[in-house]
Formats: sequence, structure tokens, C-alpha cells
Amino acid sequence: MTTSTDPDRSAAMLAELGFTTRMAGGELHGAASITAAMHVPGVPRLRTSILAVWTDTLTGLLATQVTAPRVPVTLELDVQLYRPAPAEGTVEGVARAVKVGRSVFVADVEFSSSGEPLAIASASFMMAPDPGLTVPDAFSVELPAPPEPLATPLAERAGCVRRGPGVAVLPRSADGLNISGTINGGLIALAAEEAALSLAPGGTLASLGLRYLQPARTGPVVATARLRDGLGRVELRDSGNGDRLTGTATARTFGTAA
Repeated sequence: MTTSTDPDRSAAMLAELGFTTRMAGGELHGAASITAAMHVPGVPRLRTSILAVWTDTLTGLLATQVTAPRVPVTLELDVQLYRPAPAEGTVEGVARAVKVGRSVFVADVEFSSSGEPLAIASASFMMAPDPGLTVPDAFSVELPAPPEPLATPLAERAGCVRRGPGVAVLPRSADGLNISGTINGGLIALAAEEAALSLAPGGTLASLGLRYLQPARTGPVVATARLRDGLGRVELRDSGNGDRLTGTATARTFGTAA
């Protein structure tokens, strides 16, 4: 489960991905340059989990315009790629609200690269149950570029390691938290991706869908994947909090990279 917050206060690690945003009418536009630190290990292609992070950023920022001063909480997030992600260049995303209800907010995102469609994505949100969780007074949906871009591979930066076929472990880190002090949902997407890709060497994810069931409060989060014929299921558990199921994911691979 993840919230969209001021990157100066939380999830500073993900802010290093360099995603900038700006409003254009009722749409929120975002863009970032791909760097080698964003690649899948051993495969020169942008991580699908980073597209999940950027989806959460765009849609979550839009959600705050409805929920503010309350904080939005991600319920589901889904990314579907038309083709394997590129190794370099700029990725642009455009987010639009689809449903603005009393209890649920839904938004879609279209990603492109080099002028060509890259992926479609969506996410749904509800307000955080705790009314004491509020967005900062100086909160803005327009995010500037970070002063320090990501310098090391994302999994290494997050401390996310593969512990064997189908298993990835993500620790709790101070700069990877939500405003509520729980592990950011974008990093949970990374753990799911790492678990799935450990069963598909040389591959990348064609799709990644996540359901956030409850906050990962303690960590480490242990992602356990099963993969058959390119389709995988991942369980994500908060091992330091009674091994509670914090989320599930489905993933499909493109197969071995060309």
C-alpha cells in the first residue's frame, strides 16, 4: 500500500528517479530520462517496476486534488507494455482521472517514448483511514527534478536482493517510506519484479499488476513468485510483522531479451 506525498519528506529514494510533473488542463504530465541505473540487471531495458512507480506518482498526485488534505492510499495498480521498454531516451506519461467517487478515485496513464506508445497503466485509490494523515501545507502536484539523480542500480539502492529462485527480499529503509511510515508501494513493485525475474533470466516484464492489501509496516518484505509459461503470481509478506500478506502481484514476461 502506498501514498503519494512530498518527496522531501518521504520516498526520497524514488524521487531520485528524476520524474518531473506539470499540470496541463485537467491532465498531469510527467517525464524522465532513462539511465543505466534504471535497467533490469543484465538487461539494458527500463524496469517495468519503475513505470509502476511513475504510474503511482502521476495518479496519486491527481488523487490528492480530490482527497486533500487527506492522504490517498493505493488499492490497485496495473502496467501493461506494448513492447519491451527502451534502454535510453525519455519516457513521457499523461495521467487523466477516470472516476472521481466518494470512496474511490481511479486514473489512467499513457506512457510513450521517442514519440511511440510504450505502455498503458491505471491505479485506484481511497483515502487513508487515519484522518490524522494529511499532505504537507506546501504540497504541490508539480514535481521538480531532484538535485541528486539515482547513481546506483535501483535494487542495489533499495537493498532489494534475490535470495534464490522466485524469492526477493526488500528491507525497510528511512528514505523509502510513505508519509505514514510504511514501505512505499513503488518499492514493493520492485520486490515483486525481482522475484518474478529471478525465474526468467534475461527477460523483462510485459505487465505488472499489484493489489495492496495492507501496509508493510516493519519489513523486510519477502516476495515469493511462481512462474509458468511466462505468467507469474507473486505473494508479498511483511516478514517482521507476523509474516502478514501485504499484497499480491501478477506478472507476465516478454521472455529472453533480444
